[in-house]
Amino acid sequence: MSKMTLDIVIPLIVTGLAEFGDKTQLSIFLLSSKTKKHFHLLLGVMLAFLIVDGTAVLIGSQIIDIVPMRFLKIISGIIFIIFGVLILRAKEVKGESKLYSRNLFFSGFTLIFITEWGDKTQIAAGIFATKYNALMVLMGAMTALLLLTVMAIYLGRFVSDRADKRVVTRIAGIVFILMGISFFLF
Repeated sequence: MSKMTLDIVIPLIVTGLAEFGDKTQLSIFLLSSKTKKHFHLLLGVMLAFLIVDGTAVLIGSQIIDIVPMRFLKIISGIIFIIFGVLILRAKEVKGESKLYSRNLFFSGFTLIFITEWGDKTQIAAGIFATKYNALMVLMGAMTALLLLTVMAIYLGRFVSDRADKRVVTRIAGIVFILMGISFFLF
């Protein structure tokens, strides 16, 4: 395998394995189950990933020295709890949550942008960028994140088409709150 191929494939595999089933994918799944505007969600999430992981690649392995990990966890926990409460309180209009119908791009972007700082895949991308070609690392990581995000959105859409919307809303809100609380415990 050529060096350029390794520079893409290694970050792609590691990012894909690390993010598979992660809180990020669960969050995207839950958000996608509450809307029909899946493309807006995809765009917001991918822009956030690009900024967060792009920053990690640019500054390499020093990402966790910029902002303390404990602070990142506290902020992430608060954001998840806020999203959970907003989901539980959001009004439904024509089967779709008003919370997401107008601002789905912003909701997806904000959730990922704030909670992914200091995440294991961001740190891994920064570390890979110190060893491999930075642009190839970013391409590999973004490809993995795109594939997983599309899978999470599709799964959320699949579930929402078959499940009671009120039940999905309650579960989503509670799961977001529990994930937020977990940031304070671990």
